[in-house]
Amino acid sequence: QVQLVESGGGLVQAGGSLRLSCAASGATFSSYAMGWFRQAPGKEREFVAGIRSNSNTHYAGSVKGRFTLSRDNAKNTVHLQMNSLKPEDTAVYYCAVSSSSWVVTGPWGYNYWGQGTQVTVSS
Repeated sequence: QVQLVESGGGLVQAGGSLRLSCAASGATFSSYAMGWFRQAPGKEREFVAGIRSNSNTHYAGSVKGRFTLSRDNAKNTVHLQMNSLKPEDTAVYYCAVSSSSWVVTGPWGYNYWGQGTQVTVSS
């Protein structure tokens, strides 16, 4: 059974940092891209960042330069380092595994999802 477990969310002041982690189990995902999405109340789920198996990354414009995504294929984990956080970054953050080796920005491109972790940035 495939399972993705996110951790590292919490409450932080604007300008602060958080590091989200996602641990995958039940299968090996080293050949697949992985991504992070977020969803704020009343809004659609949006792409945040994605990483290919060779560690090439792609970021949404709103987080580029502030967030850094990395992966450890040996441990089946990905990490999202979030710096210079803003109140508009407040959302539930989800980890997902792509159905291919390519990073896609739509949720439809991902087969497996974690349960989400709350990130709240206070002003």
